[in-house]
This record gives sequence, structure tokens and C-alpha cells, in this order.
Amino acid sequence: MTDAYDVSKRQKELAQREWNLPEIEARFSRLVNQGIPEKTLNRETLAVEKEALLDRVQLRAEEYCYLMRNCAKSTATALMEEFGFGSLDIIKAMGPVPGISMSGGPCGPVTGGLITLGFYFADPDLLNHNATPAYLYGGEFVRRFESVFGSVNCPDIQQRLLGRYYDPMSSAENLKAFYGSAARENCPVAPGMGARIAAELILKSLKV
Repeated sequence: MTDAYDVSKRQKELAQREWNLPEIEARFSRLVNQGIPEKTLNRETLAVEKEALLDRVQLRAEEYCYLMRNCAKSTATALMEEFGFGSLDIIKAMGPVPGISMSGGPCGPVTGGLITLGFYFADPDLLNHNATPAYLYGGEFVRRFESVFGSVNCPDIQQRLLGRYYDPMSSAENLKAFYGSAARENCPVAPGMGARIAAELILKSLKV
């Protein structure tokens, strides 16, 4: 596993990062106001820019998480922006996705990543039950995410990144403690790495 997936190292980097909120907000506002621009993906160009692309997707997922404080939305936003597909309506619908409404379910980058990959690999024929790419790439995505974090579930990811599980939606006290923790600086590690894994799988499907 490369340094890009070294969780502890990335946490230290994010703890020291100076988040340029005006620039992040301006970029996100353009997406909100103008929509996600469609792109034509060129394999040769993608091959040359592969590492820079992966670094950018990881960084932007972290930045959008810091901005929106929603790990599912940020994962999807970075991926859709980079590859030029999807819409803000899909991202809006991911509001309750992290931890399955913070009920202890899968971490937002997992569900947000799966929804994004599902949209990307969707068969035009919604009745085609033999369409397998979304299942295959989705399964690989889940396995790879789990190999990095040791789990796909929100409580375990919180334990890994924050040192404990806050269960923020269970009480006002827990929510206050969650917001008072270093969650805003540490949680972006997960969507960053989740988005990078998903981006690698999209490039793999394009044979890049």
C-alpha cells in the first residue's frame, strides 16, 4: 500500500494543513451554480496525468469534507467533478448517508463511493439484471477500503481517526462532544482515501 493510504501519516498532514476555505468555497459554488461540467475522457491523457489526478481527487474529497462536514457528499463531489458526470441532485440526496444516518452503519465514503460508482457503471437498461460492472467494481471498492481502515463501518472509522466512537446523533451531549473533537480535521482522511480508491477503479475500467 502506498503512502497515499497511510492513515496515520495523512492524519498528521491534515492536522498541519492550512485549509484555504475561500478557494474551496469558490470552487464548490461554481459547481452549485453551473452544475458539474461533462468531460470526454481520453485514455492517453489520463495515463499521463494518472498520479496527479489521483492526488487531486484525494485532496478535493478532503477539502469538500472540511467544507460540507459530510463524508459521503464530499467523496461523491470530488469524483463527479473530476470525471465529469452526475449532478448536484445526487449529492444533495446523500445528506443522511454517513453511517446510515449515524446509526452505526457503513462510513459515508463507503456508501457515497458505492453510489457514485453505481451511477458511473450503471447500465442504460434499468431492467438488465445481467449487468455486472457495478457489482464487480463496487465489491472491489469495499474490499480495498476495508483493507486500508480495517472496517467499513462508521463507529470503527471514528475509533481509528478520533480515538473513540462519539455516536453523535444519540444525544445532544454526544453531538456537542463530536463537534468539539478534532473530527473536522481528521474525518476528511476517510473520504480522501475512499475517493482515491474509487478513482483508481474508474481508471482501471478504462484500462489506464
